[in-house]
Amino acid sequence: MENMINLTIDGVQVSVPAGSTVLDAARKANVHIPTLCYLKDVNEIGACRVCVVDVGGRALQAACVYPVSEGMVVKTNTPAVRRARKVVVELLLSIHDRKCLSCPRNNNCELQDLCRDLGIEDDNHFAGEVIEHKIDDASPCVVRDNNKCVLCRRCVSACHKQQNVGVIGAVKRGFGTSIESPWGLQLAQTGCVGCGQCIVACPVGALREKDGIKAVDKLLESGKHVFVQPAPAVRAALGEEFGLPMGTPVTGKMVAALRRLGFEKVFDTDFGADLTILEEATELVQRIQNKGVLPMITSCSPGWVKYCETYNSDFIPNLSSCKSPHEMLGAVIKSYYAEKAGLDPKQMAVVSVMPCTAKKYEARRPELSNNGLPDVDEVITTRELARMIRSAGIDFANLPDEDFDRVLGESTGGAVIFGATGGVMEAALRYAYEAITGQELKQVEFHEVRGLQGVKEAIIDLGSLKLNVAVAHGTANAQKLLDSVRSGEKHYEFIEIMCCPGGCVTGGGQPIVKSSKRAAVNVSAERAKALYSEDEGKPRRKSQENEELKVLYSEYLGEIGGHRAHHLLHTTYTARDPYEQIK
Repeated sequence: MENMINLTIDGVQVSVPAGSTVLDAARKANVHIPTLCYLKDVNEIGACRVCVVDVGGRALQAACVYPVSEGMVVKTNTPAVRRARKVVVELLLSIHDRKCLSCPRNNNCELQDLCRDLGIEDDNHFAGEVIEHKIDDASPCVVRDNNKCVLCRRCVSACHKQQNVGVIGAVKRGFGTSIESPWGLQLAQTGCVGCGQCIVACPVGALREKDGIKAVDKLLESGKHVFVQPAPAVRAALGEEFGLPMGTPVTGKMVAALRRLGFEKVFDTDFGADLTILEEATELVQRIQNKGVLPMITSCSPGWVKYCETYNSDFIPNLSSCKSPHEMLGAVIKSYYAEKAGLDPKQMAVVSVMPCTAKKYEARRPELSNNGLPDVDEVITTRELARMIRSAGIDFANLPDEDFDRVLGESTGGAVIFGATGGVMEAALRYAYEAITGQELKQVEFHEVRGLQGVKEAIIDLGSLKLNVAVAHGTANAQKLLDSVRSGEKHYEFIEIMCCPGGCVTGGGQPIVKSSKRAAVNVSAERAKALYSEDEGKPRRKSQENEELKVLYSEYLGEIGGHRAHHLLHTTYTARDPYEQIK
């Protein structure tokens, strides 16, 4: 039986498990304690002191790290507590760039919320010398502005603990402290994988995605034929930007908004996901039958691919050679669709709307091109699409539902679940089962590979073949999995890895959820529900049932995994040194 601790917070009696903090207890008692540096399960270090409370001792204590004890009496709202919190925030503001109207986090900033709640005005009596930091915008994915940094270290913990990358950290001391990369390097010069989890963790505007809106606007004004494709996870989160409940699928409204923004055709990256499954699962079957390199590892996540190239290059032969879904679809738009519509590929442009900042880097990889033209010309995030919609004056919540344009707009349930961890694996199994057994798969759900456990394992019965599979999300979990394979401790035939914790639904380009809400709601699970509900509602749930895809192969690609398909839809990888530029 769990050992419970009894205490009183602001006159409210509460019981919590032993090992809980005062903040845990306060939240159970519905007593609000403000936080800034705290991020549940990511950053729990008591650094900022915004959450100080009176526990009856000689000094105020940080509620986020102070353990509860039997009979403890906590006061969270005394004049001394309120003064201490206000001073802490005013000191942070004294070195903060307060140009809020031009900040991407305006109206979604945890520092703004604290100022409002604590009654802090702009005339700060602590204001003094301010160090001006140079903005680091060399990365194609992430922009770092230390002028807005509050030194909470949430980004540092996300980079180190969740992602096992660790290319940022605190340097110097006192007023000279800042969050930097080693030796003062720019992010682009380090082993940063571009995942953007630092952006999602940041409570203010110190980190943001590299702007793609200006480039998209230029494309729309260029006279070219501009096509757009949104990823599966975008439809699971875009509604949050317009006040809809988390987990609301907004596919139809998203399509309508994209059409009103001026794109010529709205195609669906889900079509590319179905295409990926046919190619990737066929590659898996061929590797198994021909004794190829195993385990085969998915290649849909560009942050994971770069992590593999940079930190685990010995696993490059294990990566599937398949391009990611949006790159596949971009290649098909500029070849198959161009021929079908009688268009010159040089006069065409493809814009991808992605939940992922690493996709911005991926689109610039020279390997992902055909006849000298990039498969995808520009990538914007879910957040950037929301800004474009607001800027255009579109009433998103009241838009009618519209459907994707045909030829490259049909998709199955297997495609839409790509956005959740385990989704690629499940979709591939739906295809591989029928390809290997020659029998119809009646029960399409593979619950063994669903869920938010860091590493999931399963043995899938495919008739004469027992397939050992594993799924990992977040590159820290991926590293543990790879180490177990490298040591010989574990043996698998097929592995899915997603760079971001929870998969694409919580990618670095998705709507940012404040820390207080993240403590109360499992964001990954709620957004994944939207994808699984779309899957369940699809008339066709296996990628091989996509009728438009069948036409693509019969009219243009030929055999699955054949010569033309391999030329257009597959790629290569490169071993990378994380600090090559400074050697």
